[in-house]
Amino acid sequence: MSATPEVPGLAPWLVGPLSDLLRQRGHAWLLQGPSGLGQYELALALASAWLCEQPTGQGACGRCGSCHAVAVRTHADLCVLMPEITMQELGWPLDERAQSDIDDKKRKPGREIRVEAMRDAVGFAQRTSARGRGKVVLVYPAERMNPITANALLKTLEEPVGDVRFVLATEAAWQLLPTIRSRCLGFTLPWPEATDALNWLASHGIASGDAAALLRAAGGRPRDALRLARDGHSPQAWAQLPRALQSGDATALSGRSAAQAIDAMQKLCHDLMAQQCGAAPRFFEPADLPPVPSSAVLARWSKSLAQSARTEEHPFNAGLFLEALASDAHNALTLVKPDRRPRYP
Repeated sequence: MSATPEVPGLAPWLVGPLSDLLRQRGHAWLLQGPSGLGQYELALALASAWLCEQPTGQGACGRCGSCHAVAVRTHADLCVLMPEITMQELGWPLDERAQSDIDDKKRKPGREIRVEAMRDAVGFAQRTSARGRGKVVLVYPAERMNPITANALLKTLEEPVGDVRFVLATEAAWQLLPTIRSRCLGFTLPWPEATDALNWLASHGIASGDAAALLRAAGGRPRDALRLARDGHSPQAWAQLPRALQSGDATALSGRSAAQAIDAMQKLCHDLMAQQCGAAPRFFEPADLPPVPSSAVLARWSKSLAQSARTEEHPFNAGLFLEALASDAHNALTLVKPDRRPRYP
């Protein structure tokens, strides 16, 4: 068992990092690391502690008016910048104009942080604090800022007006502008201990046997493992996936979005490449994997999967898209000839 003290609502592997961050000074932090480790949760906990009326060395008190305002998404001194689709998923309210446009079906929720929202945040940073504890701008996922949006943030990030602090959270720090990264103090989230991760999954109702298998399927990322469980992906179906794809069975991808299907095949391709090099697979048990294709075939399959990932949000016919992916996986896993290139949408 981990000796880390418990903080309500915060994963055990984030408790120590939160305390470390609170002991340090800095007006702009960049929280970075792989997906599924809790960048958003740590960023919100840090913002809550900065705004809390009775903070401790471990974080916000969770009882004061400020903590309540954060919990119900109405804090006047907290500005949250996210893609509209992410704000909806996490329960943050959109501004009235954006919500009206989406409700009237004039447009779909945005998948990037809009420059108009960033300009509003710059104006927010210049106003006086409402509660007297300063102001906080939280940006997540920060890699969803396009260059125009990021440039709108730069000057305020470098020379903040008044008592305002920034916390940016990202799962893809390399996609940020170098000028954004250079203006922030970087903090890399630690990888959780397996015991902490399994106990955390158990606390969310995941059976111990399933938790270990799902954690492996997620590459050791606890929040990704929880997402797999909540999306209905069983460990048994995951173990059977490589052989099903080898046989060209597209039904093995049923219930998965295009992004989830591509992610699963990229993990399979990764494990086969690892075995090709004599390393242990990461996402699947060795016994569940088919015979390893040639390195040339795996390299082509990996490249084509990366190309498909760039169009995963395109409104293709979902069934046909998954069938095409399954067909290409079948070709790769049955050792197609090197000069035969799989066809990808």
